[in-house]
Amino acid sequence: MDRQQLLVQDWMTRDPLTVGPDTSAVEAYERMRQRKIHRLPVVENGRLVGIVTRSDIEGTGSFQRTEAGWHEARFALAGTSVEEVMTRNPISVTVTTPVRDAVALMLKHHLSGLPVVENEQLVGIITETDIFRLVLDRCLAEG
Repeated sequence: MDRQQLLVQDWMTRDPLTVGPDTSAVEAYERMRQRKIHRLPVVENGRLVGIVTRSDIEGTGSFQRTEAGWHEARFALAGTSVEEVMTRNPISVTVTTPVRDAVALMLKHHLSGLPVVENEQLVGIITETDIFRLVLDRCLAEG
């Protein structure tokens, strides 16, 4: 396959787990921990309004990244919503964005993932893991 034909839609994760801006930060963090993911698009009425990461939530207070530390942090985060810690209007790409352009954006802005939108609706997310899958696929194809 030609490099110019590699589009985000072919490598993104479709229908990612999302949260609303009014979701508690504790609940968002728990969802990320349970699913072993590092970021959640924040959606309101189907539209992308932000993105929240584990680091965003961890940065609201100092706590150890252990079970005991997390239990302490839950109390400190009580009453904190995703809206208070999320990045608003995150950089995003479309399904027809070439993968190389998405990777260039990720590198330029030091991001590990980008929401994918189509007609202002969230349809997916492309992350470093998805890019690694593409690289592995290309390596295996070359033999």
